[in-house]
Amino acid sequence: MDTVSRDKLKKHGILRFFKSFTYAWDGLKYAFKYEQNILFHALSTIVVIIAGLYFHISLTEWLILCLIIGLVIATELINTSIEATIDLITDKVHPLAKIAKDTAAAAVLTFGFTAIIIAIIIFVPKILTMIGVM
Repeated sequence: MDTVSRDKLKKHGILRFFKSFTYAWDGLKYAFKYEQNILFHALSTIVVIIAGLYFHISLTEWLILCLIIGLVIATELINTSIEATIDLITDKVHPLAKIAKDTAAAAVLTFGFTAIIIAIIIFVPKILTMIGVM
């Protein structure tokens, strides 16, 4: 059997380009329907946005928060795709499958901790000023 490069198999064109947004939207809908962690990230995002509006954070702070929110959610979606791919390949508990799933989850956890640290750096001084400690 001859091998064909992926480039030759890819379809191109404007309709295909717009159809790709449908696929991405389907992935997002799936994650919100079946992945509980994405709901936690969404609720956290809402809390952060409300806090940002309440404390009138700066443009730079908004940019940093938007970036980290996007990274956390994107990493969660990548984690979901890795888990689904592994589940497609095997239904057995294989040590390499466990490593792949665990390290993908660790990537989300790392960004989650980073997001918490950033939120502390941005919001704690504002909260302390509000209650009169600073």
